[in-house]
Amino acid sequence: MRRNHLIRGIGVVTVVLASLVVLGMAGSASAYPVQYCAQIPIVGGIPPWGFHTSPQPITGATGSYARGHGNISLTANTVSGILCQVDRVRNQPDRLIIMTVNQHLVYHSHHAVMWGVPGNIMKITVRVKSSTDPRCQVGTIGSVTLFASYNNVRSDSVQFFFPAACEGHDHLYHGPQVNNQVPPL
Repeated sequence: MRRNHLIRGIGVVTVVLASLVVLGMAGSASAYPVQYCAQIPIVGGIPPWGFHTSPQPITGATGSYARGHGNISLTANTVSGILCQVDRVRNQPDRLIIMTVNQHLVYHSHHAVMWGVPGNIMKITVRVKSSTDPRCQVGTIGSVTLFASYNNVRSDSVQFFFPAACEGHDHLYHGPQVNNQVPPL
């Protein structure tokens, strides 16, 4: 009788421990950062144009990151490419938008000054291609300004501008974690 009681006790402890292990694994699985923009690679070297606002995805309860790349012809004043941006807002599902670049290059200069430093700048128009944000609909038009500092100064920036429905995706990324390649003239 005492042996059955002991075996039952060991069984209960085993079930409780197994449950804790499963819950612990589930908790740690959700702690891994999600690679939402994995389909848009971080382009190494010097692409025609490209950027990433941080090499790492969001790991905390809130945050945002973006990346993109494409081709450009300064002589024809044309540009193409793809971008993505993801926002994590506390207690809400993550919001991801994928954008394509409209063909016309809005503005570019090799003689720009931002943040008190010289660099290359380009302004492009983007169109939302896919969205997990119910307010930011596919087809919405926005703009992006990319600034790449030069002369061995790291003060790059990427700024997104959207109309009211997508204004939650208006972001300015600036600082040493931003890596931006904007071609010179």
